[in-house]
Amino acid sequence: MTILRLPDLLISQIAAGEVIERPAAVVRELVENCLDAGANRIDVEVEEGGARRIRVDDDGSGIGLDDLSLALERHATSKIAALEDLEGVASMGFRGEALASVASVARVELTSAVPGATHAWQVRVEGGAIEGGRPVPAARAVGTTVDVRDLFFNTPARRKFLKSASTERGHCETVLRRLALANPQTAFSLQCDGRTVFRVGPQSQAERIVALLGEVFDSAGLPFDGEAGGTRVHGIALRPELASAKDQQYLFVNRRFVRDRMLAHAIREAFRDILHGATAPACVMFLDTHPALVDVNVHPAKAEVRFREPQALYRLVFHTLERALAVSIEGAGGGSATAAPAAGATGQEIAALRWGTQQSIPLQVADSRAAPAMPAAWRAALGGAMASDREAGSIVSGGASTPAAWSGLSSADNGHRPGSSAEAPPQVAEQAAEGPPLGHAIGLLHGAFILAQNAAGLVVVDMHAAHERILYERLKRQMDTRIESQTLLEPLPLEVSEEAAAVVDAHGDELRALGVDLSRFGAQMVALRAVPVLLGRSDARRWLPRLLDEWASFGRSSALSARRDAFLATCACHAAVRAGRALSAVEMDALLRDLEATERGGHCNHGRPTWRSLPLAELDALFMRGR
Repeated sequence: MTILRLPDLLISQIAAGEVIERPAAVVRELVENCLDAGANRIDVEVEEGGARRIRVDDDGSGIGLDDLSLALERHATSKIAALEDLEGVASMGFRGEALASVASVARVELTSAVPGATHAWQVRVEGGAIEGGRPVPAARAVGTTVDVRDLFFNTPARRKFLKSASTERGHCETVLRRLALANPQTAFSLQCDGRTVFRVGPQSQAERIVALLGEVFDSAGLPFDGEAGGTRVHGIALRPELASAKDQQYLFVNRRFVRDRMLAHAIREAFRDILHGATAPACVMFLDTHPALVDVNVHPAKAEVRFREPQALYRLVFHTLERALAVSIEGAGGGSATAAPAAGATGQEIAALRWGTQQSIPLQVADSRAAPAMPAAWRAALGGAMASDREAGSIVSGGASTPAAWSGLSSADNGHRPGSSAEAPPQVAEQAAEGPPLGHAIGLLHGAFILAQNAAGLVVVDMHAAHERILYERLKRQMDTRIESQTLLEPLPLEVSEEAAAVVDAHGDELRALGVDLSRFGAQMVALRAVPVLLGRSDARRWLPRLLDEWASFGRSSALSARRDAFLATCACHAAVRAGRALSAVEMDALLRDLEATERGGHCNHGRPTWRSLPLAELDALFMRGR
């Protein structure tokens, strides 16, 4: 078979198949060029999903006459000149393929003007050939306009694979929103078939997120910010109760939108204790690092990157989000205090603050009848000996007495139904004025919700969900201090990947500290000799390969802790105080204080919120006060 040299046009069309897979890719490539040109304003127009027309206009630095024709040639770029430049790419584009690829599969009109020029210059390209062979004079202000018409007109097979106009329009909008999110200093607008989809001016990062993704990122957003070794991770995450099954993660590395398994895993692990079921956390995360630490030359679409120090980056992302989520009760009502929790403060730091004069009184477990069996040593972590709903008396440790004025809340046998209200002592209202974030209890509603008054208004606490989180965190702290292992009667052989088997050699001591004793006896075989007592060996074939694979990929694994925490969460859920159990004022306040001092206290183990607040302004509006 004779080897033939391919024509330049065919080479460009083959390359275009990798770079320009759909109209949204044209939008991405052209807008990235605008950003590299320093544009302050970028306007995009799309017709029929981009198949008929895509027009991108900017006010950037422009392209001079001498470079205008060259800009349409393959591998012609102003971004890099040597291999050293490729190893530290700071621009959005760098391959010099975008314009040439677009011009090979569409009719393109390129008009540009540079500062100081008397007029603009324009070239028209069809099928990769410049009309007339050279640029012609044109009129426009400084900047560049690229008008792309009839995409894939000369490659009908590719055009057939395009989806409906509405689908392709949606992809174009998604791409531009991502670019606009990462570049809040630039004004963007998008028009589809003559209708303005969105228009934003220069804004702060937070304002841009709210403008493009909705007010929920303002009202229910959790800002996070962390830095280590010159790398910064920052952004906004939505509260766990707003997680959903659909993809709501926007991850940017040096302003470039990426899809990265490692970053997604770190985010998921940070949310693991407070997510419900199969829902995924929603967040906008920006990672700013030195370009030399990121390899962006991985995929033609530039949606994948590789990191020089992935495990250090994993830990930075995980711990930054974990700190933000661990702020338990902050701004619950704006009550004043002797000190205010700093942004990113942990639950222990918040617990160290003295809110008012009420001291935290640990609650005992209210119901053990459905709880799984557990070692006696764990009972202390739950606040004392297990108590049954059938037992009389207070559930406060030490049998603290119940104030007479609150006797209606302490027992179901005194003429009041559980949850009935009684008049609060006068000092409660006085304490609320300068009290703790969740205020002081004023009643129990339907035996399930604690009503509390703080400086800002009313706080409603789901007592079961709140107690569940408190007990769960106590159990985890107790388990973290000691991990008992059990030696198996016979070693359990397991087949794993070569990378996973290598973890046994490199991290054997760390694995034994987790209660897992492994030895390697082959390229892809390991022998399990001991396991944590809590897990047993029943499903080791399922969790052990995952543990080793995660360790090989991320330098850590949650496989053990995830299974352990699932068991502890069940213990805490069954042991937490149940609806219908009457609590005294002292007991309710004790639960509020413990909740304030508990990490992730805003949500139970299943992702449900533990409390909600109703400010006085909203209460006034409900009853039309002041009108």
